[in-house]
Amino acid sequence: MILCFLRDLFSKNALDTLENALKYQDKFIAVGLDSAERNHPPRDFVSVFDRARACGLFTVAHAGEEGPPSYIEEALDLLKVSRVDHGVRCLEDNGLTARLISEKMPLTVCPLSNVKLCVFKTLQDHPLKKMLNMGLQVTVNSDDPAYFSGYIEENYVAVAETLNLTDLELVQLARNSIHASFCSPERKKQLDTELDAVIQNKCC
Repeated sequence: MILCFLRDLFSKNALDTLENALKYQDKFIAVGLDSAERNHPPRDFVSVFDRARACGLFTVAHAGEEGPPSYIEEALDLLKVSRVDHGVRCLEDNGLTARLISEKMPLTVCPLSNVKLCVFKTLQDHPLKKMLNMGLQVTVNSDDPAYFSGYIEENYVAVAETLNLTDLELVQLARNSIHASFCSPERKKQLDTELDAVIQNKCC
């Protein structure tokens, strides 16, 4: 489980939440920064994320969906996140895009919610396929399915059909998800093996 902080509340609220939650640290593996990005930059939460990392927790943050590419840079450099939630606006900054590719930074992309929030006008306009083929470590996710009418399966089906994704591209998305997860190396290896078996069965 990921313990998430609402960025439209003060950072002190987030720090208080973290301190209160630490007694249950065996129940969660990471902390995240959620909610509307605009006017709520990652830099406001540095102390919270420093504390979380000091406690051995992974860190993630919504950045570069509604917010600018600079929010992605802040998430990387100031919050030192293990992966970036969304990150689609990285394409507006060639240097940042190259950095994300070089660092193999996972991006948890949420296509259906991106359209619902008018980040992209239609799903046909979504750059997921382009991002994948550029070498960005993109994954497919749901992001509040009750609000945005799409669980992960619906997101996969939607992008596969609308963006004409090949089987190889879908496999790569799934494999990226395995390696972006916070599973143990042993569990990741097991999931990779299971995915390989599915591919082998399909090909046969």
